[in-house]
Amino acid sequence: MKQIFLIALWFYAASLVAQSTDDLIIRHIMAEQEVAWSRGDLEGFMSGYWKSDSLRFIGSRGLTYGWQKTLDNYKKGYPDLDAMGKLTFTILTVEKLSKHSAFVVGKWYLARKNGDLSGYYTLLWRKIKGKWVIVADHSS
Repeated sequence: MKQIFLIALWFYAASLVAQSTDDLIIRHIMAEQEVAWSRGDLEGFMSGYWKSDSLRFIGSRGLTYGWQKTLDNYKKGYPDLDAMGKLTFTILTVEKLSKHSAFVVGKWYLARKNGDLSGYYTLLWRKIKGKWVIVADHSS
């Protein structure tokens, strides 16, 4: 009985370590996105997203499909460093849904010379080919 308990405890601890590792990886990617955005590097910012035509982004203009189209929209909406400002994410929750998916809720804030902007986001992350990427983003 003791051995069964110890084995169960070991599996539980291993799953917690894996979960917290994935949480840290997602947080690290988002920190890299903040840095890339704040230096005006939209391609670097987009490296956190799934580079696929199936990527979904929902913003004030509605639903956009595709990595390239999402990047093009960002370039149009934020044409220079002054428009982009300094990005800060506040991650409220990271919920692991499965070994290969997670749901993130948080706030975004842009400090800009011509007026600050802020809002909320929900992100669906998937682990694809061993890499965590955003597959759906709803930002308001």
